[in-house]
Amino acid sequence: MLAKRIIPCLDVRDGRVVKGQKFQNIKDVASPTDMAAFYSAEGADELVFYDITASHENRETSLKFVKQVADEINIPFCVGGGVNTIEDFDRILKSGADKVSINSSAVKSPDLIAEGARKYGNQCVVVSIDAKLVDGVYRVFVKGGRENTGLDAIEWAKEAVALGAGELVINSIDEDGMKNGYDLKLLELISGAVNVPIIASGGAGIMDHFVEGAQLADGILAASVFHNKAIKISELKEYMYKNNIEVRRL
Repeated sequence: MLAKRIIPCLDVRDGRVVKGQKFQNIKDVASPTDMAAFYSAEGADELVFYDITASHENRETSLKFVKQVADEINIPFCVGGGVNTIEDFDRILKSGADKVSINSSAVKSPDLIAEGARKYGNQCVVVSIDAKLVDGVYRVFVKGGRENTGLDAIEWAKEAVALGAGELVINSIDEDGMKNGYDLKLLELISGAVNVPIIASGGAGIMDHFVEGAQLADGILAASVFHNKAIKISELKEYMYKNNIEVRRL
């Protein structure tokens, strides 16, 4: 069995790591490079960075912090936000990232998934899906959770994988920052529909939430509980191991 990955998520705005609730009430946390170095030393398996206002502001991902982070850590990291073309893939990967995450642009131009997979391999293409329950159906939202596309999240997940996505990040807008646990129903529906690794995102508050999420996902992503040091990654891994979850221990 492959070890479950623990993945801190760093939302970046104006060159700083920030955090909010349900994609709102954004507050400053720290610098990306400082946090990346800290999490790498703490035992994180990967890192994810999102330039959270790039799509909304119709601009490219800022690459300055990407290069700085690449110099600080020796674990894989993924970068997303404002990725609209195959040239954006090229810029981000050449700046030191290992994977590229696309969200709004994938919905707008699904061929970008296939093009990225052909040129760089499926393992480099991560499709991030921001989902929210609307009238009993999980719908796909874009532009930082601001716009409901009307797409069925489960069907979109299947299409993204068929086009070449090597991994999916499944973020529940309803649970984002609420610390009530991951949306297990959403994870169950998508994990049963696709055959690529999925990353659970949105809702972690206590260690048991990670154990629950690991039953359905290959990676467990969180932000605020790591940022405020409510949960230490080294202690979390020991707890998960004791609960029969395979993890990469220090």
